[in-house]
Amino acid sequence: MNLETLSIFTLPRFLKKSLHSNYLAVLLILGFPSVTMAAEEPMKLLDLTQHWAGYSALLIFSIAYLLAMIEEVTELKKSKPMVFAASIIWIFIAVVYTNHGMSEQAGIVFRSSLEAYAELFLFIMVSMTYLNAMEDRGVFENLRVWLLSKNFSYRKLFWITGFQAFFISSACNNLTTALLMGSVIIAMGKNNPKFVTLSCINVVVASNAGGSFSPFGDITTLLVWQKGVVPFGDFFSLLLPAIVNFVLPAAIMNLFISKESPEAVMEAQEMKRGGWIIIGLFALTIITSACFENFLHLPPAAGMMLGLTYLSFFSFYMQKTKSSIHVFAPVKVDYFAPMKYMNKPKVPTQQDEEIDQSFDVFHKVANLEWDTLLFFYGVMVCVGGLSFIGYLELTSHYLYGATVDPTIANIAVGIASAFIDNGTIMLAVLTMMPDISEGQWLLVTLTAGVGGSLLAVGSAAGVGLMGQAKGVYTFTSHLKWTPVIALGYAGSIAVHFLINGRFF
Repeated sequence: MNLETLSIFTLPRFLKKSLHSNYLAVLLILGFPSVTMAAEEPMKLLDLTQHWAGYSALLIFSIAYLLAMIEEVTELKKSKPMVFAASIIWIFIAVVYTNHGMSEQAGIVFRSSLEAYAELFLFIMVSMTYLNAMEDRGVFENLRVWLLSKNFSYRKLFWITGFQAFFISSACNNLTTALLMGSVIIAMGKNNPKFVTLSCINVVVASNAGGSFSPFGDITTLLVWQKGVVPFGDFFSLLLPAIVNFVLPAAIMNLFISKESPEAVMEAQEMKRGGWIIIGLFALTIITSACFENFLHLPPAAGMMLGLTYLSFFSFYMQKTKSSIHVFAPVKVDYFAPMKYMNKPKVPTQQDEEIDQSFDVFHKVANLEWDTLLFFYGVMVCVGGLSFIGYLELTSHYLYGATVDPTIANIAVGIASAFIDNGTIMLAVLTMMPDISEGQWLLVTLTAGVGGSLLAVGSAAGVGLMGQAKGVYTFTSHLKWTPVIALGYAGSIAVHFLINGRFF
């Protein structure tokens, strides 16, 4: 089958209208449901929004999402209800389509959702593997010790990690940024759970805000940029609104953090062998992923998988070269002999040797946060099913109808992105192509990007950190601060209207 035979792009119902042929590449890169069919006529779709299958799907999705939100109360891992809901929703869809003699359509669209998840899964898997490897080599412990050696207070550490997350996420995806800063925060706040909770919330808000003003910092901005409704340079006019979105809630949360400083560390510890190289390989992997997307027009996940091989080959080198560099017999240390070894260099022990030789990239993959990865599967497949049923098209038509003001609609889109994937919502808006000004396009780009901060499950950054900081950063701990985050959300919108009036 060649490209000329692929004449029809069959997407969820709200994507049926006038999609440019080159847009397939964007859909593949960003991981949204998209399928191709060698057909002469468009695929026939059923409107199930007022069908028993549609109502049942909405009910099951709502119950599963509620169970995921109260995970800490029920102690039921959030992935279990979401994966179950995804399966049941598609069973309902398949039954209805089979009864209408259209069984192939449901299978094709489900595979498109599965393909979308596969790209996200591979991207996250590589990111988490690198983070696990860096943790194994003592990278985050070393950074923690360095920060603590400066005798910063918890409040200063709160701001330092927040600003780092804000600017890193403008070039790196918000999930990787959040996981990176989360590792440092957890290490620094071992004795202060409240600091960890508030800092994790701060990092989620900062990561989402940081990606909202960069054309390639977030899925939503990349979609808008690729569609051509906002020029490249105009995205940076959202920088000040994004800063307000992050700084305003941070300034309030800062008041509830202790002024004390963590226990000072006078001496930084050395990282294990290979730590700096792994940091460099991770940076090279991010660059590779960006190059795959921007120059080769391949999904970022493909670049991340190439980056995983960097770590795999280095892991092989670590295992094979350690024994030829250091081979020591077991050393028995007399801990009660004062000053005996004070001025002698540290001699690697047999335990150090075994730890270093056991460094294996596949062990890092096995230790991933699988509950989080499966939760993503459930959410993406559920949303794909609801899109196929027709609910997102219905919502989009209502929002941008003649009776709703575009400003209100765009603000509502941002609030909805706290519940539904922001990229999916933005894609629905772009497909509708409402007749709005560039200022309104910038507004919906901002709100869809930062709206996910309102809930812990509203963005990949929040979901990832919930898995990383289990029991400390949770859905309800984030929910307690949602009113404060909403102030930042409203403040960013007000600043946008104040300074970007020329675009309206």
